Amino acid sequence: MTGAAQPAPERPSEVYVHREPGPLRRALPWLVLASLLVVLGVLGYFLAKNMAGRPKSFTIYFVEGGWKRFLLGLLAACGVLALTSLIGQQWGRWRTGRRISYLAVLGDQLTHLFLILVVLIAIYPLFYVLLAAFDPRNSLFAFPNFGDPNILYRSGLLPDVGKLSLENFTRLFNGVQIPAWQLALAVVGGAALAVLLLLALVGRLGRESEGLSRGRTWALRVLAVALAVLVVFVTPAQFTGQDNESRFLLSVRNTLLVSGLTGVLAILLSTTAGYAMARLRFPGRFQTLLFFIFIQMFPVFLALVAVYALMVLLGLTNTFTGLILAYSGGAIAFNTWIFKGYVESLPESLEEAAMVDGATRWQTFLRVVLPLSGGMLAFIFLNQFIGTYAEFILANVLLTGVEKWTVGVMLLSFTQGQFSTKWGVFAAAAMLGALPIVALFYGFQRYFVGGAVAGGVKE
Repeated sequence: MTGAAQPAPERPSEVYVHREPGPLRRALPWLVLASLLVVLGVLGYFLAKNMAGRPKSFTIYFVEGGWKRFLLGLLAACGVLALTSLIGQQWGRWRTGRRISYLAVLGDQLTHLFLILVVLIAIYPLFYVLLAAFDPRNSLFAFPNFGDPNILYRSGLLPDVGKLSLENFTRLFNGVQIPAWQLALAVVGGAALAVLLLLALVGRLGRESEGLSRGRTWALRVLAVALAVLVVFVTPAQFTGQDNESRFLLSVRNTLLVSGLTGVLAILLSTTAGYAMARLRFPGRFQTLLFFIFIQMFPVFLALVAVYALMVLLGLTNTFTGLILAYSGGAIAFNTWIFKGYVESLPESLEEAAMVDGATRWQTFLRVVLPLSGGMLAFIFLNQFIGTYAEFILANVLLTGVEKWTVGVMLLSFTQGQFSTKWGVFAAAAMLGALPIVALFYGFQRYFVGGAVAGGVKE
């Protein structure tokens, strides 16, 4: 007779023992902080010693006994920070009824202060360039005015706001002839952009609906069509000014044309290649993928000589065709990997069901995969558009005529010459040239971020 089944022995439960960090680990943050303070102190000492040995320059604002005022200001700021931390601790204890650590509140205050300083340091150059764009003196550097009562003007941190005007922007539009139909189309595009921004604001307020989404789609289509027609039909003959700055809008048109066609070509090449890499099995597939990764290690300017020689042999120098082909060749590798990762995340059963119904592989790609890849297609287009819009090296090598220049090459022409640099015009042109990228990225940022995530995640 067989005996009764014996119960399985119970596994001993795992016991987690909390170990206190050792003295070295507890002291490590303080050691790092002390080392950082020592390094900053040494750097400050040598900087002060170096500045003290130099003669005073008219471009540097000196304050007698300034280091004393700086230390007093620093002590006052520390006192205010300690007081606000104490007030925050008492307020939090009164609201929650729990004990709150003073050091924790002080750490939060220091973190917020550090982030605010980082943001101000990052924004200050942009703000200064914005003001320089309205400075008719055509200077990017404001020299100190020691007689001005305003310390910002006296130290040269900001240009004199009272002398700002629209003269630099006027020079960018000098001699531009716009037909009535182009002006009307520009008004329509501007109205569509205003509607798009208004609907985006309403959507952010939490009032998203189907009608709102449909209105946003139509406004985006109208804006895209108006912009495409303007870019295609604007001609160099409309720019009759004598200076390079009067052709700046033509360079913006050239850049939009090149970037838009490069983005469309990148979609055609990367989607077909990415789908083939994801779904088809053929000899050399893995080696081709490795080669795509391999060529990403080399910067574009390493191939400048080869690209230029190839364009000369093909007769494509100083042409948009040559520049678009050069940009598109470098776009295949990265975008193919992104689209391959996205296709592999889609259920393959959808394509199998379509092929069971009689669809070919090409019809499956067009009618099943592409309709599900709207966000990814927008990401590929934006990624290529933004990359080529800001590119300068290839455009400077391949484009030699002022009527074919892109924005980057045109901006370079404003800074050539030791005593003829047009910094004010440069700042104004840089601000206007950045507007299409800012608007495009802000309007499609969800597709840009979502496409990057979808292309890097595989189920």
